[in-house]
Formats: sequence, structure tokens, C-alpha cells
Amino acid sequence: MDKRIKLRHLQIFIEVARQKSVGKAANVLAVSQPAVTKTIRELEEILEVKLFEKEGRGIRLGRFGEVFLRHAGASVAAVQQGVDSVLQAARQSAPPVRIGALPTVSARIMPDAIKLYLKENLGNEIKIVTGENLVLLEQLRLAELDLVVGRLAAPEKMTGLSFEHIYSEQVVFAVRAGHPLVMSGQLHLETLRDYPILMPTKASVIRPFVERFLLTNGIPELPSQIETVSDSFGRAFIRSSDAVWIISEGVVANDLRDGRMAALPIDTSETRGAVGLTTRADEDPSAPLSIMCQCIRAVAKQH
Repeated sequence: MDKRIKLRHLQIFIEVARQKSVGKAANVLAVSQPAVTKTIRELEEILEVKLFEKEGRGIRLGRFGEVFLRHAGASVAAVQQGVDSVLQAARQSAPPVRIGALPTVSARIMPDAIKLYLKENLGNEIKIVTGENLVLLEQLRLAELDLVVGRLAAPEKMTGLSFEHIYSEQVVFAVRAGHPLVMSGQLHLETLRDYPILMPTKASVIRPFVERFLLTNGIPELPSQIETVSDSFGRAFIRSSDAVWIISEGVVANDLRDGRMAALPIDTSETRGAVGLTTRADEDPSAPLSIMCQCIRAVAKQH
């Protein structure tokens, strides 16, 4: 938009069009008639067209005025909606923010994002749930959630939804510190058959990546396999056994950093995938939800 056009230009233009009179518009807006006339002339000079035509003792919109009115009205309405949203949030009567987060995001991103969000003092309810990707996306469609943060789902699962990429991550093969496979110094993927394997469930978003990776490397199946999406169970089981946990890196990032777990030296770059924000495509986010998304983006950028 031309930077010379101000909100007052639009407001006065809309009121003159509604009243079909400069004088009546001036009365409604509580400004002088010369001020209204001057503002309309300024707007016409900026647009380089005539917006109004004389009609008897009054005026009416011209062809260009009719076109401009549709967009001017939408612009002023959008600004008012934004003002109302901010005021609502500032009055601490903001709507709740309900987030579905995959385990990888719950462990790596959400704690810091929530701390950032709380600094805004919005005072609204925050709800965070975890689960399988397909379950969370269905809850999003049903408006039981406002946002899902996790891996990009398959195209057929994204109907009616919008995805914004914020970072990428890959799968790792995690084990406890001091695991025999770490201590041996050598690793052949076939050796995985000798250990219990924690696998993502068939409904999880990373399962196809894992299956494709294993098949590509000549391992069509693993004999001792436990399916789970529970990060609490996975963490406890790995620390107390020689099992291998095939999991998104973000879920165990803190454990790897602190030395409580180790990632086996396996090149899993082909399992890399997009992680981001999924929302309903046909719905504008509330002010609190927009602020939450900003906080998540900020934390993801740091990581």
C-alpha cells in the first residue's frame, strides 16, 4: 500500500461514502467539513483518480470509488479486529491456547517456549498434550486443539491444514551411557538384532522413515521389538537395560547432551524431516496463539 495513505484517509472516505455527504460525514466523525474535504482531495491525489461524483445536491461514489470502497472497508475492519484482539489479550480475558506437541517438541522446544510466553503475562489458560501425530491432527481438525507442533505429516493427512516449517531433525539410535555397542568401538547394523529395540508405533509420523532406513540397510525386520511413543517409558527402559531406542533426536537431546545417553555412530541423515507448526488453514489465529507461535519460532531458531 502507498505509505502516504493513512488510516484517517480510509475512515473519512468510508464515512463520506456511507453518508453520501461531506457535511453529514463531518458531523458523524466530529471533525470540520473543510477537514473532510481536504482529506478526500488528498486521497484522490494519491490515487490519481476521482472517487466521488456530484449527484443533485449530494454526491455519490464513482466507478473507482466503488472499487476502492471494497478494499478500504476490509482494511479498516482488519485493523479493528487486530486492535480488539490485542485489547482482549491485554485485559487478560484472552482465549486459551491448546497445543498438541509430539514428544520430540515437548522435550526440546516447548519448555523454553512456554517460559517466553509466560513473560507476556496474558493470564490465559495453556494446555499442552502429547500423542501420536494422526491423533493430534484429528483433534486439530475438530477444533479441540489450536496448534500441533511436530513433523510434517504425509500430504493426504494435511487436507484443510497449513504447515509452517521451523527446523529439521533426524532419527537417532540412542542407548544408555556405557552400552556395549558404544564401548566396542565398532558397529555393524546387523548387531542390532542381538538387542531389544524400542520402535516408534506404526501410527507415528517417523515410522515410515525408520522402516525405509532399516530396509535400505538390509534389515527388513528386528526380532525383539517393542513399539512405543512414551518418552517416559523409553527413557526409563533404556537407562536400565541394553535396549536400543530408535527415536527423533529432539526427544533425547537433553539426555545426549548431559551424557546420560549416547547416540550410536549410525548415519541417519536420510531420516531427516521438517518440524513445524500445523494449524487449520481456514482460521485466523487469536492474538495469544500468534504470540505462542512467535515464542516457539524464537526457541527453535536458537536450537
